[in-house]
Amino acid sequence: MPVPLPPALAQILDVLRCPICRGPLRPDRGALRCPAGHTFDLARHGYVGLLTGTRAVSADDAAMAQARARFLATGAYLPIRHAVARLAADAGPGTVLDVGCGTGYYLAGVLARLTDARGLGLDASVRALRSAARAHERAAAASWDASRRFPVADRAADLVLNVFAPRNPAEFRRVLRPTGRLIVVRPTDRHLAELRHRVRAMVTVDPAKEQRLHHALDPHFMAARTERVDYLAPLTGSDALDLVGMSPSARHVSRADAGSGPLPGHVTVSVLATAYRPR
Repeated sequence: MPVPLPPALAQILDVLRCPICRGPLRPDRGALRCPAGHTFDLARHGYVGLLTGTRAVSADDAAMAQARARFLATGAYLPIRHAVARLAADAGPGTVLDVGCGTGYYLAGVLARLTDARGLGLDASVRALRSAARAHERAAAASWDASRRFPVADRAADLVLNVFAPRNPAEFRRVLRPTGRLIVVRPTDRHLAELRHRVRAMVTVDPAKEQRLHHALDPHFMAARTERVDYLAPLTGSDALDLVGMSPSARHVSRADAGSGPLPGHVTVSVLATAYRPR
């Protein structure tokens, strides 16, 4: 029996485009199909598979996606989600595109704040998309690699989210309306300092990260408002292991290595969240 079209995906079909020919997509017997005949299957987990060819090597695997879901469920990053939602409220209702959406945690927070908005999450990890497709009743999900041209129409989004995810500034600008906003969340050099001190092989924050971000975004965007989110979060041993396991560090540090000694009982959360206007 064909997989039915999820209601959230049906509501956002007008902004989707075929990643091969850029034609519009329409439902067709458990798939999305463009006028040229390119077909993309609907997964039984609720997302559409648009990613063709070589998949992004940095996508979360099953263990990383599960660790992320468990850790975010603790509420430890809830202040970050609140900050993103506050910045998003300035953009008003409309279409929200979350690039590198992961499990859909931040997109769901924005949609809860913007009750008339609809959302689309893009991510290369099909494991994470299983959660993203269920994160909110108005959130659709599709597999995609953020480094490639998005399967989204020009000027279709009122808001683009990019939270701890790869960036594609030219594509952010292309899909945003002239009055839209881009929200970028990234860690400061203090983020997870206690855990990084304990687990030496964890990926560190490059001190030149802010300079590189400005250099990449400046041709396309100007900063409108920034919130700094700093606090101490309590951390159990299992939380610490999930925090390592959901990050890029998971590719360098095994769970056994991370848990081989005493772990901190708290950790510094320190991020910058900036809303940008298109130039």
